[in-house]
Amino acid sequence: MQQILKIMDKITKAQVKLIRSLQQKKFRDEYGLFVAEGEKCVEELRKGFELAYLVRSEGGTGNDLLATPTEIEQMSGLRTPQGVIGVFKKGQRDKGQGTKEALILALDGVQDPGNLGTIIRTCDWFGVHDLFCSTDTADCYNPKVVQATMGALARVRIHYVPLPEWIKEQNVPVYGTLLEGKNMYEVLGQETNPEGIIVMGNEGNGISAEVRKLITLPVRIPSYPANAETSESLNVSIATAIVLAEFRRRAL
Repeated sequence: MQQILKIMDKITKAQVKLIRSLQQKKFRDEYGLFVAEGEKCVEELRKGFELAYLVRSEGGTGNDLLATPTEIEQMSGLRTPQGVIGVFKKGQRDKGQGTKEALILALDGVQDPGNLGTIIRTCDWFGVHDLFCSTDTADCYNPKVVQATMGALARVRIHYVPLPEWIKEQNVPVYGTLLEGKNMYEVLGQETNPEGIIVMGNEGNGISAEVRKLITLPVRIPSYPANAETSESLNVSIATAIVLAEFRRRAL
């Protein structure tokens, strides 16, 4: 019996234009779509988001769209396109504004897409499933953010909220990373499985004055050795990883 294979549909010029436009936030918001590139990243995101289109330069099935290398390059936001582009519908399937998590991370004005993506990936690693962001934090659907998460966006729920008002509604300890804060290891002391909100601030200005007033436990990551000349501060994504690692270490 002759096997009949469905030939992949050729991508249209209109689809190329649409996918290329998703590099810009206004079009992601208008169409409710975002893009991811690379086989691994796309497959991870399929676990949490609904796939609208899957574009390939070769291989694939009859449900995929076939594009030439030139068309892939036109649609890609990477310097070296990987030949696989997924277009997803925004909004995770199980996303909700509420949370029952004991440990929550909040970002106050983090602007760099690479930093945000790395923080989301770090949250995924340390089991922090809800990330609350001020409204001026970078867009989590920015392609640079999506690529930096390496699919972690499918497992970490991102909430954009008026951060000061949201914090005021929570009846939990609020940790904030400040240069004038107390040694993080001394603040946590012998506490096991500490709970609450951890606030990380903007790359250049730190935590805003309005949010700073709401911090009940200001902490800092001590440099080593003490009193040695060193950099003024740590990159926010690196600092987030160190803080989360210490909180989770105390839960082990």
